[in-house]
Amino acid sequence: MKFAHYSLLITIFCLTPATAQSFADELQPTKEYLVRTAQVFSEIIEKSKPAVVYIQVSKKPRGNQSPQELLSPELEKFFGQDKNTNNDNPFFNQATYSYGSGFIFNPDGYIITNSHVIKDATRITVTLTDKRRFSATTVGTDPKTDIGLIKINASQLPTIPLGNSDLLKSGHWVLAIGSPYEYIQTVTAGIVSATGRNSLGISDYENFIQTDAAISLGNSGGPLINIEGEVIGMNTAFLTQTGGYMGIGFAIPINMVRKVTEQLIDQGKVTRAWLGVALKDDSVDVPDLQDITSYQAAKIVGIKKDSPAEYADLRKGDLIITIDGAPIAGAADLRNRVSLTPPYSEVTIEYIRNQLKIVQTIKLGVLR
Repeated sequence: MKFAHYSLLITIFCLTPATAQSFADELQPTKEYLVRTAQVFSEIIEKSKPAVVYIQVSKKPRGNQSPQELLSPELEKFFGQDKNTNNDNPFFNQATYSYGSGFIFNPDGYIITNSHVIKDATRITVTLTDKRRFSATTVGTDPKTDIGLIKINASQLPTIPLGNSDLLKSGHWVLAIGSPYEYIQTVTAGIVSATGRNSLGISDYENFIQTDAAISLGNSGGPLINIEGEVIGMNTAFLTQTGGYMGIGFAIPINMVRKVTEQLIDQGKVTRAWLGVALKDDSVDVPDLQDITSYQAAKIVGIKKDSPAEYADLRKGDLIITIDGAPIAGAADLRNRVSLTPPYSEVTIEYIRNQLKIVQTIKLGVLR
């Protein structure tokens, strides 16, 4: 250890002005890159913030809610909400208020937010960055994905372009923008930590983007934006044990948001396709099988009677590996893709049975 320490000292003391200059030369491109990155962030923020809105919601009294309408203590903690309410409190049966964020994606007043932000709303007020305030109406909600859509009576509003969340990779820069307080917006930067997060217990259909960009109370419904200035997710929840942020936030991919909001605009609700199988995560372990694009699979562990799966002669133990030519990332991924496919449409799936690959076209049903 003494020799190592001595060598380190020699290295340090042998630095010459020329060596120091070479270090500076090597760092210069990095400095320029950081300066340019900061400039890009500033440009994105300046263009995006006018389309991020503050949403205040008046709700029916909590005392009138059924037990099924209340979040469990675990989910209250997960969403960072205060659960210290009491039925004995004389104010418990008064109207309650909540708040959140949203973003304008259509100049005619359509605003995307979380379903839980506007749940049970009796009045919704939207405040823009220019301090204009509007009453909003609910176009539709989809609690199964925690996506909601509201509309204000205005036109020529600032918007944010929607990107393609399928292109996201771990390590990509992102900005989380929210409006947790009236006339006050927050912006945080981070990276994509992971994609395809599921089984978190937040919603029925989960495919979350995980990010370390700080997401705070009131940021639910705000946009997660990529380095191109495009929305690639909607901030939804953060993991907490203390009520504060712990570096783990979750956003709904914008591709899922886009498909759900299209249905909400068209019909005010979401209708899902149905395959009729129970699934679990598995993997393909057939060394001699050719032309396998992915070794992740969804294993069929149950089949509903009179379902499209039964009519197609799918069986327990089949390993589904692709749908419409795209590899799947497990059971939750397949379930999400089927649910966002138009009912009664045909899909082509590849699956493994008895160490053989089978390709089959199946007509989906509608989820009741």
